[in-house]
Amino acid sequence: MDIQEQIKAYIGSQPEPKRSDMQTLHHLILEIMPACKLWFLDGKNSENKTVANPNIGYGFYTIKYADGKTREFYQIGISANKTGISVYILGIDDKTYLAKTYGKEIGNASVTGYCIKFKALKDIHIETLLAAIRYGFEAQNQNN
Repeated sequence: MDIQEQIKAYIGSQPEPKRSDMQTLHHLILEIMPACKLWFLDGKNSENKTVANPNIGYGFYTIKYADGKTREFYQIGISANKTGISVYILGIDDKTYLAKTYGKEIGNASVTGYCIKFKALKDIHIETLLAAIRYGFEAQNQNN
């Protein structure tokens, strides 16, 4: 199964309304970055043990670790969780930026250094979320 098929199956496995919200987010992110690299991480480690929720990733950047090692990873990620949806915006140096810039305007969501978590799209201001996603892509593209 290729990545597109894995993404489709993952979104399709979600209960409504989460399924529709995930599908909408997937399409909106692809409108922002139509040619970006797609990722699908099933949440399992090398022993096939579940260690995280599966997630869909968009774009790529190079993570630089303190020991000098590097690793490619996605810039933006979405994942279904028990209570809703998480949107990950990775690679932003200022860990207070998302909360300071988008926290008050986004609506009913939890905003941390790299994650925006909400129950459903109807609970948030979608344009604010999309602005945060655009910022995530732009910030990383300037750093690479």
